[in-house]
Amino acid sequence: MVAGVQSAMSRYSVDETAARLEVLLQEKGVKLFCMVDHSGEAAKAGLKMPNTKLLIFGSPTAGTPVMLAAPSAALDLPLKILVAEGEGGKTVLSWNDPTWLRERHGFAEELTAKLQAAGIFAIQME
Repeated sequence: MVAGVQSAMSRYSVDETAARLEVLLQEKGVKLFCMVDHSGEAAKAGLKMPNTKLLIFGSPTAGTPVMLAAPSAALDLPLKILVAEGEGGKTVLSWNDPTWLRERHGFAEELTAKLQAAGIFAIQME
């Protein structure tokens, strides 16, 4: 386990999990800025890696107050969920722990709730 990173297992494949997360974000009115297909780009470069996608998403109403309180938080925002094929073909979701982000950037504890979305969305894939 990596410090500051939370994880959960998805019952779906990487591709289906990413697609379901994309729909969930849209339903919740959260902007998906982009989806990075790490394994797809690796394949284009002649390299092989397990299926791995990174969803980068956010909401100005959630992220802006955090960045105003601690401008360095912009290094970790918008929020991200990593969807990757792990051991045995299992799909693993990973995201930054909001408490770790607060400790890292030094913003007020009450702003931590604004960064809970990644974990909430990931847990819906279990």
